[in-house]
Amino acid sequence: MSVNELYAKYTRVWIPDPDHVWRAAEIVRDYKEGEPVLHLTLEDETPLEYSVGPKSNSLPFLRNPDILVGENDLTALSYLHEPAVLHNLKVRFLEPNHIYTYCGIVLVAINPYEQLHIYGEEVIRAYSGQNMGDMDPHIFAVAEEAYKQMARDERNQSIIVSGESGAGKTVSAKYAMRFFATVGGSTSDTNVEEKVLASSPIMEAIGNAKTTRNDNSSRFGKYIQIGFNRQYRIIGANMRTYLLEKSRVVFQAEDERNYHIFYQLCASASLPEYKDLCLTSAEDFTFTSMGENIFIEGVNDAADLEKTREAFTLLGIKEGNQSSIFKVIASILHLGNIEICSQRDGESCHILKDDLHLKHFCTLLGVELKQMEHWLCHRKLITATETYVKNMSTKQAENARDALAKHIYARMFDWIVEHINKALHTSSKQHSFIGVLDIYGFETFEVNSFEQFCINYANEKLQQQFNSHVFKLEQEEYMKEQIPWTLIDFYDNQPCIDLIEARLGVLDLLDEECRVPKGTDENWAQKLYKQHSVSAHFQKPRMSNVSFIIVHFADKVEYQSEGFLEKNRDTVYGEQINILKASEFQLVADLFHDKDDVPPPKSSRVNVRPAKTTPKAPNKEHKKTVGHQFRSSLHLLMETLNATTPHYVRCIKPNDLKEPFMFDSRRAVQQLRACGVLETIRISAAGYPSRWTYPDFFNRYRVLLKKSEMTSPDKKLVCRNLLETLIKDHDMFQFGKTKIFFRAGQVAYLEKLRADRFRTACIKIQKTVRGWLQRLRYRKVRKMAVTLQRYGRGYLARRHAEFLRQTRAALLCQKQYRMVRDRRVYLRVRRAVVTIQAFTRGMFTRRIYQEFMLHHKAMLIQKVVRGWIQRRRFRRARDAAITIQCLFRRVQARRRLKQLKVEARSAERLKSLNSGMENKIVQLQRKMDDKSKELRTQNDQLLQVNNKLQKQLEQVKSQQGEAGGGAQLSSLQEELDRLRQELQEATAQRKRTEEEHRNEKTGLQLRVEELEKENALLKSEKEEMNHRILQQTKSSGEDSGTVSLMETSLQAELDAERQRYQNLLKQMTTVEQRYDNLKEELSMSKFQPGHRRNPSNQSSLESDSNYTSISTSEVGDTEDSIQLVEEMGLEKAAMDIGVFMKLQKRVRELEQERRRLQVNLDKMEELARSRASESRSSTSEQETADLAYNNLKRQELESENKKLKKDLNELRKSISERASENDPSNELQDSYNLLLSQLRSANEELEGRKEEVLILRTQIVSAAHIQESKQPIQQSSEAPEVSEDKEPVDSEEALKAYHGLCESKNTLQDWCPLDEDGELGLAYLGLKQVARSLLAAASSFSSSSSTIPAVTSLYCGWLLPMTLLCVTRMLLEAQLQTQSRQHGDELEALHTQIELLRDDIEKKQEILSFTASLSPEARVEYSVQQEITRLTNDNLDLKELVEKLEKNERKLKKQLRIYMKKVQELEAEAQTSRSRPAMSRQVTVQRKEKDFEGMLEYYKEDEALLFRTLITDIRPNTVSATVPCLPAYILFMCIRHADYVNDDQKVESLLTSTINAIKKVLKKNNEDFEMTSFWLANTSRLLHCLKQYSGDEAFMTQNTGKQNEHCLKNFDLAEYRQVLSDLSIQIYQQLIKVAEGIIQPMIVSAMLESESIPSLAGVKTMGYRNRSSSMDVDSGGPPTYTLQALIRQLGQFHGTMRDHGLDPEIVGQVVRQLFHCVNAVTLNNLLLRKDVCSWSNGMQLRYNTSQMEEWLRANNLSQSKAAETLEPIIQAAQLLQVKKKTTQDAEAICSLCTALSTQQIVKILNLYTPLNEFEERVSVSFIRSIQTRPQQRHDPPQLLMDTKHMFPVLFPYTPSALSLETLHIPASLGLDFLTRV
Repeated sequence: MSVNELYAKYTRVWIPDPDHVWRAAEIVRDYKEGEPVLHLTLEDETPLEYSVGPKSNSLPFLRNPDILVGENDLTALSYLHEPAVLHNLKVRFLEPNHIYTYCGIVLVAINPYEQLHIYGEEVIRAYSGQNMGDMDPHIFAVAEEAYKQMARDERNQSIIVSGESGAGKTVSAKYAMRFFATVGGSTSDTNVEEKVLASSPIMEAIGNAKTTRNDNSSRFGKYIQIGFNRQYRIIGANMRTYLLEKSRVVFQAEDERNYHIFYQLCASASLPEYKDLCLTSAEDFTFTSMGENIFIEGVNDAADLEKTREAFTLLGIKEGNQSSIFKVIASILHLGNIEICSQRDGESCHILKDDLHLKHFCTLLGVELKQMEHWLCHRKLITATETYVKNMSTKQAENARDALAKHIYARMFDWIVEHINKALHTSSKQHSFIGVLDIYGFETFEVNSFEQFCINYANEKLQQQFNSHVFKLEQEEYMKEQIPWTLIDFYDNQPCIDLIEARLGVLDLLDEECRVPKGTDENWAQKLYKQHSVSAHFQKPRMSNVSFIIVHFADKVEYQSEGFLEKNRDTVYGEQINILKASEFQLVADLFHDKDDVPPPKSSRVNVRPAKTTPKAPNKEHKKTVGHQFRSSLHLLMETLNATTPHYVRCIKPNDLKEPFMFDSRRAVQQLRACGVLETIRISAAGYPSRWTYPDFFNRYRVLLKKSEMTSPDKKLVCRNLLETLIKDHDMFQFGKTKIFFRAGQVAYLEKLRADRFRTACIKIQKTVRGWLQRLRYRKVRKMAVTLQRYGRGYLARRHAEFLRQTRAALLCQKQYRMVRDRRVYLRVRRAVVTIQAFTRGMFTRRIYQEFMLHHKAMLIQKVVRGWIQRRRFRRARDAAITIQCLFRRVQARRRLKQLKVEARSAERLKSLNSGMENKIVQLQRKMDDKSKELRTQNDQLLQVNNKLQKQLEQVKSQQGEAGGGAQLSSLQEELDRLRQELQEATAQRKRTEEEHRNEKTGLQLRVEELEKENALLKSEKEEMNHRILQQTKSSGEDSGTVSLMETSLQAELDAERQRYQNLLKQMTTVEQRYDNLKEELSMSKFQPGHRRNPSNQSSLESDSNYTSISTSEVGDTEDSIQLVEEMGLEKAAMDIGVFMKLQKRVRELEQERRRLQVNLDKMEELARSRASESRSSTSEQETADLAYNNLKRQELESENKKLKKDLNELRKSISERASENDPSNELQDSYNLLLSQLRSANEELEGRKEEVLILRTQIVSAAHIQESKQPIQQSSEAPEVSEDKEPVDSEEALKAYHGLCESKNTLQDWCPLDEDGELGLAYLGLKQVARSLLAAASSFSSSSSTIPAVTSLYCGWLLPMTLLCVTRMLLEAQLQTQSRQHGDELEALHTQIELLRDDIEKKQEILSFTASLSPEARVEYSVQQEITRLTNDNLDLKELVEKLEKNERKLKKQLRIYMKKVQELEAEAQTSRSRPAMSRQVTVQRKEKDFEGMLEYYKEDEALLFRTLITDIRPNTVSATVPCLPAYILFMCIRHADYVNDDQKVESLLTSTINAIKKVLKKNNEDFEMTSFWLANTSRLLHCLKQYSGDEAFMTQNTGKQNEHCLKNFDLAEYRQVLSDLSIQIYQQLIKVAEGIIQPMIVSAMLESESIPSLAGVKTMGYRNRSSSMDVDSGGPPTYTLQALIRQLGQFHGTMRDHGLDPEIVGQVVRQLFHCVNAVTLNNLLLRKDVCSWSNGMQLRYNTSQMEEWLRANNLSQSKAAETLEPIIQAAQLLQVKKKTTQDAEAICSLCTALSTQQIVKILNLYTPLNEFEERVSVSFIRSIQTRPQQRHDPPQLLMDTKHMFPVLFPYTPSALSLETLHIPASLGLDFLTRV
């Protein structure tokens, strides 16, 4: 823009003013370039002609728009210059009382001289975790930025606090350290953060003093490094001090004081502990009364001393040292009061002998009085040849005394700082630090001396570092955004620094003059004039020859050279120091001993004394001047600062009168120039100070776009086109990657265009609205006229209508009369005609009906006759057909009978049936050969694996030999030898097993050959038997009826015998399978050190008994553990059992799955038995005798079954005993032989018993059947055809039924493990059919009962050997399968051991290499740590092993008791069975269903398992589908049982362990909301149960009768109820803490920043704070949350608590507490953020709160009082929207905002910021009217709300309607050890 456009009419400018520095004015006439005068008007309407020109004044600075006034960041201003900065600071300081303002990276802090409530804990929590630009400027924001960058960038940080005396540097540094102490508090118990804060009162006492500018001015500089660990917690601190003002100890100007510690001791002199200091009032001492004012208003020196002593104690300085410190300080006061008298000659002096202060001085310091008295008035001169003692004049003595006082205080100061550092030091490794530099600012007084020179020199160095850092950040921003830039010229003060510190600079010349024996200040000044007269930064005053001027970056300063040399030398006489070194007090002596003083090393050489005495060389430290020391420490400080990321705080003193909120522009501008703020502004203004992101720029200035341009999706292109159109000079802006950069003034120009566009739009809106109002008025007048016309025309129309109605009524009357008359005539004629027609039609109808009746009766007679004829013909035809059918069917039946008899006599069928067994024997032989081949193959593979393992072992040996681990290799070699020996033993065992297998195979082959011979013999006997049967069939034709009856009885008996045999076979198969499983279990126990799988049929075997099955997994585990301990030793067994413990959980799950499958199998078997019993019960009455016979045989079989079970138990017992022994060589063979012997004896006894039973009972039953069958035979003789036809049909049906029964039973048997193709089962069925045929043939020719035993013996002698053959084959297959599995397991175990050894070797090699790389000390420490870790792990493993063994021992004892009980019951049952009659029927005793009492019983040893299952390891989702609070109910049922049995120890243990376990779980899951909610619900439910069933009438009013019966009987648990109530409160508080921690990061973003109503919020420029370097751009910045996300999170909390069964009242209290947190955090951020205090944000906030209230109503939480907690934020939103102008508005605001304090209302009104020029700021007078309005309210003193406030929680009593006896415990919980009572 041109000058003419900028300086147009109504443009506001700044002009210089001598009083106010700058004044505002307005141009009243357009300025044209070249005119000499600018016509202005001041704010008071005073006209002014401001002359401009190249020689006079340049054009004045332009003012910023009002919308930019009061910005948080000065760099956000469009016009960046001195008047804009000054005005912005003044407005913020005076109107809203904001003392902090950003200026780029600098925080400008103005001292308010008043205590503000903006530094509390709530403010710290509000700023913690926030970005620097998100909140209002604050010292906490700078501290948070440093803390965040330290954690994010892994770089050390520094906060540089500078300013004039009285500007508030010390307070700012103190608040920064308080922030770090709060946010980064230490995790240990050392309270390092408290010690860091405690150092402040000590340093203020010994280093701060009252000056004319500040009551608590720091007279030294300090740099505090706060150390942090890797978790960014404070672990320690360190303090460095710079340039203590020692001259203040002996001199103070008027109205100033000495250091505070002197006045604190004098104020407490009357206390007993300070009596020995001999102090009085401060007015009595010279060093404390020079300023003539010893008091500070509002300061209590005695109370401050107590705080100082408390700080000393906290930092670990003992009482004795504190007393010594106070003595030293008091001695300085007494030293100042020592009076030195002049002698007459004036060249010497002396001290009075009775000087009391000298005596006190020597007493307090523990030195010799006479020596000190002498050397205070004399000095020693040492020359090359002699030493002289010279008298001092009074002046010299006083100077020496003052120097000694300064030296003592300086040494005391250093000692205290050193001990503070020791107290703050930590042994932990420091990961990073944040340094806080509290150093003096630029100073200029009327008389400036050496101290001011050093201070200004330090500020020159800091300013140089500040300029370079600001310039660096500015250029980095341009490079990051990839915009072209040119080198920005900034002020470089390196020439001034070189003037001071370079070679032959001021400090060098000063040190050189100090080394001259008779150097003076005047000579030094002359050297400066001569050396630096040509320097641009050095000037000589016109009127003085002893002063000089240095042009600093801030201002010119004139220094008086007087005293420079003395202060630089800091001379203290050595004789006085030596006296102090000889003090009797150790602390005083330590103060003055040099650090470099060490005893000389002893030498063997002979000491030679020189002829002349050599003078003692002065101390090196005394050679260093004060200037040299200060320069060195300053260089060290700069190196530290350059290695860190600096953050700057510039403190400004608003006035010299110390008046609160009073702004002196001249003093402020002077400090702004001195502290570098204006330099920051100049650097920013030289580049592109205004920066906008593309979205913000588009949202702000889219009003300048056309409608067609706004539809483009590319916002960057839209912004680029807009700027190129609006700003013609393209150098005024640049486009970056994410931002648009503007030159100074361009944003103001854009704001002007935007305001013009809005103004044009407003004019158009006004025009439209006014036209609309006129049109509205016209429509209203027109409507009134139309209404009048309507009413007139209506009246005329109504008159005409009345006339028409009357005319129509007359016509209607005439019409009706005429109609009535004619209708009467018509009706009379019509009635006559109808009567005549009725009589005529009736007559004709009666005639027709009579004729119809006659025809109907004739038809009925015909129908009956014809039907009788047809039925008679049908009966005749049916009788004939039946007769023919009967004759034909009889002929067919006779033919079929003959055919069946012929087929039964043929031998071919028997051969076909017998062929299956022969084929099967051949197949078995082939399988045996295949198994042998497979065994040989496995042996070869095993040998190959052994060779491979041997090679790997040799490789491992070679690797270990190269590694050089001697001790480890020896241990590994021993372990490998042991493994090799075990492998050899396993190989030998395998060979023995193979040999046994070959022997058994040979024996079995011989047995097969014998069986084949027996089979051939049986075939010959079978053929002979067939021949005999044919002969007897021919001779016994006449007895066919009797034989058929005999055959039927034999068939039934055969079926019963077959069923009995099948049961025995099934039992024998079960025994065999048990043997295989036991053998496999023993084989697995050898090679697998961990857990092994249980046999799959173990549960089914155990379920054979009448008692509950007991799992043998734990028994097996115990045996494994014992065997491991015996074979491998205790230590190695512990290592293997560690692997077993890891698999224990998986094994238990498999065990539970096996139990479930076993239960299902039992149910299926019961169902099959019930169906079989139903089928047997549905038989005909003819089989009743057979059933009785079967029952008798079943009883006999059961007795035999019991005997077999007894043998089985003996077998299992023997195997288990052998498994526990240590000799596994012959255990498999012995067990196998024992099994075969028991099977043979059982078969032999079975054969004998069967023969006897069958002989006796068959005779009895056959005789009874013969007697019963005589009557049916006689009856059937009358109709022989029918009986002969029916009998074969019945036999065939019986045969089919038998085959079906066999097939159904065969399907239930599991043939798969023994016979995969099913041929064995078919062969076995064929044998049974052959036996049945033989018995049938035998019964056909045996007429008497004497032939039956022979047939039976034939059956038993032929069938049982075949069965034995099948059993032998099955045993052989089982043995082969077992050996195959055994070899596979051996191979797998060996591979596992090799892998374990390999992993162990690798780990040890890694440890060895790592140890070799360490230093010897670290190696020892590392080895000790490793050994401790190993011992700890071994100890834990041993403890677990011991616990496991003890548990298994308890379970074995329990199992033993159960077995003993079984044995006793079996013996009793055996005795009872012997006393019963032989023919008694078996009776099944039904168990009566028992009513449960709602109690659970468990054994004491299962208590730990109960808590682990129910509390420690349980997850909420495992019981989500059950009754809510199920663990609480189960625990209470256990408590009820303990109360029921009156076991007080069990009750106490149960409740105590429950509470401790819950606490442990909550401590482990202290950040899991779901787990915390789950246990809050269960704890409160357990508390309710204890109340509900306590027996108190107050809690029993809502119980049912059954619940009252379940009340506790023996114990009063009121104390435990209180403990549970306290625990519930703790869990509730933890739940609130977890929930608040989750939602707190979401609140600000959701409630204040998210746009719930789109496009409502405006956008303002945010300035330098939102630059990319201020935020974590790498991680995408902080996450943003919407209101819906917050509501969803609250809904998730509510759903979780509801699902867990938490009481609705508690849920309401939780929601209320969370809503309070939402309200407090939102309101606190609103009170600390200016950018959200606008009308549009108020509307957004009100909408968000309404959505929260809607959520409460939707979830029925309106009664929880949660909505009331949102009242403050609702009123704050309304306050942002209401009108704020008049007095009535103020009254309305006071009545509206009852939930807000006056302080909060004023704060919001001060923060209210219009987003557009059409909005108005809140005037200061309106805010004052709010403050001064009397209100009847009790406002809290703090501004922010307490986010940690907790409402008192109440747990209302809520009884449960659930009946305990109906509670179902799911099996998934694994609580099988609980027994319901």
